[in-house]
Amino acid sequence: MMLRQLHTALGARFSNLNGVEVIADYGQVELEARRIAESAAILDLSARGRLCLTGADRVRFLHGQVTNDIKRLRVGEGCYAALVTAKGKMQSDLNVYCLADELLLDFEPGLSGKVVKRLEQYLVADDVQVIDVASHYGLLSVQGPRSRSVLEQMELFKELPGQACNFTKTADPTLGEIYVVLNYRTVNEGFDIFVPVAAREEVLGKLQAAASSVNGGLCGWTALETARIEAGIARYGQDMDENCFPQECGIEQRAVSYSKGCYIGQEVLNRLHTMGHVNRQLRGLKLDPHLQTLPGKGDKLMYQGKEAGMVTSAARSPLLSANIALGFVRREWNAAGTVLTLRAGEVETEAEVADLPFARAITG
Repeated sequence: MMLRQLHTALGARFSNLNGVEVIADYGQVELEARRIAESAAILDLSARGRLCLTGADRVRFLHGQVTNDIKRLRVGEGCYAALVTAKGKMQSDLNVYCLADELLLDFEPGLSGKVVKRLEQYLVADDVQVIDVASHYGLLSVQGPRSRSVLEQMELFKELPGQACNFTKTADPTLGEIYVVLNYRTVNEGFDIFVPVAAREEVLGKLQAAASSVNGGLCGWTALETARIEAGIARYGQDMDENCFPQECGIEQRAVSYSKGCYIGQEVLNRLHTMGHVNRQLRGLKLDPHLQTLPGKGDKLMYQGKEAGMVTSAARSPLLSANIALGFVRREWNAAGTVLTLRAGEVETEAEVADLPFARAITG
């Protein structure tokens, strides 16, 4: 069944992200937010991009393209990485998974053409094929403190991964090969499930049934975005773009290896690392709780009349009963507790710099 047809029948409402249709919500955004925070939220993230790299040179080639160490990965392991330009600026972030005969890349919706173009730009005589597999494999996800319990109740997976970015595989005679990845998309534990498109509806139904036993259920992109902001996780296309270095975005520890061999952009990123700082960093912002309209991307942050940064993401958090945001703040004024002035249109309000994450994990 087609994605829209399947989820329309479940009450979904849709929106557009980077030219790709995503499931916005199922008409109960606050309930969906509580599912992520307190139990288990079932998401269909099949709008995200998925590429496979095959061929004898795939590991060596990708190792030379991304910021993290691909050569160290063994089958069943993965990592988070960035694609950057020769000047060290972000082009995409990626989850990279090492399968037996291929490397699987998972990234933001609407970027497949851009990522393929970037990779093929550097393919010369390498034995590497770049294949778009989004039409063959869907991506489901269960996020929240009870997510592991949900998968255990399904009795479909013999073993679940215990380390972030690692995965296990199950081969079901009816459903086909399914890969389960431990992937924290919020402050709580969560799992991504790569499933054959033909089996997506059946697996989704099994996930819903298991989630209902822990007061969980379906969830859309809107609630996931709020949970992402609460967790202080930057998203490419919203908080990160081609004007950013990875070190500015709070992803350096997860995404950048300073001990690996050469890759595109390495010289610039190593130089920044040696300097010990960048001029701005992504920070949390506590906003005026009485704001009627949240700030938009690019709204300015000021400190005593000087431009101090800008907002990238904002949300009303039902979990925290607060208005919160992420934004870049110059290092002179990015200490927690610093009070900035937020200029949103003609309105000026206070915004207090905060440590991330805003929310804390709940033990399932």
